[in-house]
Amino acid sequence: MADLSQARVLMIAADGFETVELFEPRKALEAAGATVTLASIKRDPIQGMKGDINKAETATPDLTLDEVEVEDYDALVLPGGVANPDKLRVEDRAVEIVQQFMDEDKIVAAICHAPWLLAEADVIDGRRLTGFVSIRTDLENAGAEVEDEEVVIDDNLITSRKPDDIPAFNKAIIDALTEELADAD
Repeated sequence: MADLSQARVLMIAADGFETVELFEPRKALEAAGATVTLASIKRDPIQGMKGDINKAETATPDLTLDEVEVEDYDALVLPGGVANPDKLRVEDRAVEIVQQFMDEDKIVAAICHAPWLLAEADVIDGRRLTGFVSIRTDLENAGAEVEDEEVVIDDNLITSRKPDDIPAFNKAIIDALTEELADAD
């Protein structure tokens, strides 16, 4: 098991996040020793979903988006869900956070519908990635080369398609953080 005790990971989400796409990566990262911080629009609990129509667990953010300092983190993880990235796309600070992580070549991992936020941040032109089948045209229109693989890694960018891909998604994030921390030593 990787030792990520020095790793600091930011997750951003809003109401409508797919629960397994937030809780499973967070659990895997914390099990590897990483500190994971959840930020959202407000500090009120955010509503998770199982699929598009069934309410599931909530998550309580640690910070608001306005309180996030990108330099405090090594990686950004973006869970999907249909409503979650759609809400975040219209939040200027959420878009700025994604842009800052990408500008600083920090690890950015997005699953399912979350690459919509990458398209909104205008950071995927010429990049290889994947996402949920229904948003692939949007990603292509934003200039991405879209692949149908369980995980696509393009330098600092890690993307996956759907909940079934979570094990590969988690492994890719942990491997990237392990490599980044080794390079920093």
